[in-house]
Order: sequence, then structure tokens, then C-alpha cells
Amino acid sequence: MPFFSGNKFTIFVVVMKSTKFSNGVIFNEDFLQCVGTWNSPTVIVSDGPYGINGYKGDLLTTEGLSEWYKPFIKIWYERSQPNTTLWFWNTEEGWATVHNEIVSNGWDFVNCHTWNKGIAHIAGNVNSKTIRHFPKVTEVCVQYVRKNRILTKENQELSLKDWLRYEWRRSGLPLSKANQACEVKNAATRKYLTQCHLWYFPPAEAFQKLVSYANANGIPNGRPYFSVDGRKSLSSLEWEQYRSKFNYIHGITNVWNTPPLNGIERLKNGLKTIHSNQKPLNLLEIIIKSTSDINDIIWEPFGGLCTVSLAANNLNRYFYASEIDPEIYKNAIKRFLNTAKVTSRVKVLELVA
Repeated sequence: MPFFSGNKFTIFVVVMKSTKFSNGVIFNEDFLQCVGTWNSPTVIVSDGPYGINGYKGDLLTTEGLSEWYKPFIKIWYERSQPNTTLWFWNTEEGWATVHNEIVSNGWDFVNCHTWNKGIAHIAGNVNSKTIRHFPKVTEVCVQYVRKNRILTKENQELSLKDWLRYEWRRSGLPLSKANQACEVKNAATRKYLTQCHLWYFPPAEAFQKLVSYANANGIPNGRPYFSVDGRKSLSSLEWEQYRSKFNYIHGITNVWNTPPLNGIERLKNGLKTIHSNQKPLNLLEIIIKSTSDINDIIWEPFGGLCTVSLAANNLNRYFYASEIDPEIYKNAIKRFLNTAKVTSRVKVLELVA
């Protein structure tokens, strides 16, 4: 029923198995069962099993971890957009076990980020007489982007780098003319049409100049050039959609020196933590802010306490999350309602019965 609070109007609706907000939904279901209703994401943040028997539902060891993730990784690729970024949290061993599965299912590795929790993470909890390795105080968050491919007229699948060179070659124009097209001395052939690892994704303006020049000066019967459907060339906006988003944040590196959670951010039931691997909100806000923009869609396949969704809400993004454990789900919703920033976007809420 409607609920009025001062000049603000908020509607609460009770629906089984999910909690709906004006800017997102959190499901009490397995991701594979509810993902069909989710809109395509700009960012996916995976924080699922580590293979350390750390919580109910986790695998006992990393053996079988890759096979366990396989259906998830497949759906992430199939439902993502050309500019989607995948962030994969795990232990170093867990990630190493799953990495090949991720790459073979259409994702390109970008960077490995290490969360260094510091000495406080193990203080007083190490038996120096029996331990056979240095104490572990880290886990990793690995960044991947979609391995985008374009089909040629001959049904040859090419990377974006190879496709650009292929289309320019198809126009019959020498590579040097790309510099004239882009009004640069030699940067176009050296960066945009190179075959080596120094290839650089042409920004929208440069891509449009290449397209216009090739269509105006290339072999007439080969037009349109830089087309994926054979009817019209890609626009600069369409070309930009093939590139994953990245908003550089000055001072952030691939090593995140952040202490383990404690204090009011750590959710507890009495003295016991509710979720053993709750992530710091500030780290998730960094990865969301760096690879998405306002109003983009964020996926959290393994919700836990839904810190990703909370971070997305705080940054004015839309979110979808799923958490299979009913008790963890209830605590996640309670946390969200207690701590989410009150904005004009949070108007419709569904309470957990």
C-alpha cells in the first residue's frame, strides 16, 4: 500500500522471490534461473565460489571450479554488450583455475588487481611453528572485456584491429592515405592500421574520417566500406560501442591497499559476521565508476550482501542482483534499505515479508 513521509511519496510492494527498487532488482534465486529477465549489462561483477570451503555452497577445493563457472561465463558473454566489462573476484589459485575458461568463452584479459588487506588480516591467527608458506592477505579482482569480432563479406571473423586494416585494404587505397584522411603526419597508419601490439582503437572522430575518405576515394564497387551489414557504414557512435568503457581515476593502481572490513560497514549478527567475504564498498565503487557511466546497468550474479548493487545505487547506475541463500538475501535487503543513499531514483521498494 502507499506510504507517505512528509513531502515524499514512496510505494512499497511485496512480491515473492525478488525485491524491486526504482533503479534495480535483487532476486532471491539462482542467477541462471532469473537472468532471462535482466537487461544487458555494461558491467558484470562476479564474486562467486572460491573453492576454499569458505561458506555454505562454496566448493571444497579449486578442483572443479572451472567447470562450475562454465554455464555462468557462457551466459555472461551471450547476454553482454560489445562494451561490457567483466570483473572476476577470487583467490589467486581460484582465478588461475578459471582463467582459461573465461578466455575461451569470448573474454579478453585486461588487468589483474590485487586487494592487499594488510597484516591486520592475519594478526594473531598464524602459528609460525606449523605454517608452511607466508600468510595470505590478498585476493584478486581481474578485469576482462569482450573479445569483439566482426564478420567480413567472406564470413571471415576478424578482430577489430584486423577488420580496420582489412576494410582499408579492400578500398584499394595505400595505407599512407589514412594519414591524409585523418589529417595527421603518420599516426593513422602507425596506430590505427598497424598489425602489431601497438594498435590503438581509433576514437570516434578519427574513425569517421577513415570511413568518409574510403567511401569517397576507394574502389566504387566495394562501397560501403567499414560496414557490418553491407548496406551502410558504421557510424562513429556505433563504432564507439565496440569499445569497453574506462574512466581513469588518478592515483588508483592495480594494487589496492585496503584493510579488511570492520566497524559499522561489517554486517554482523551479534559477534558473528553475516557474510565471511563481504567486500569494501569503496573498492566496488571504484570498479563501477571506472568502467561505466550514469544510468548504465550493473550485474551482480552472486549477490551475497549485494555490495555491488549498493555501490551501483550510490553512483546512479541500474542494477540486477541474485542471491540464492534466503537468510543472506534478507540481510542484503535490510542492509540496502538501511544504508542506500536516498535519491529521487529510489522511489519504489518491495519489502521482504
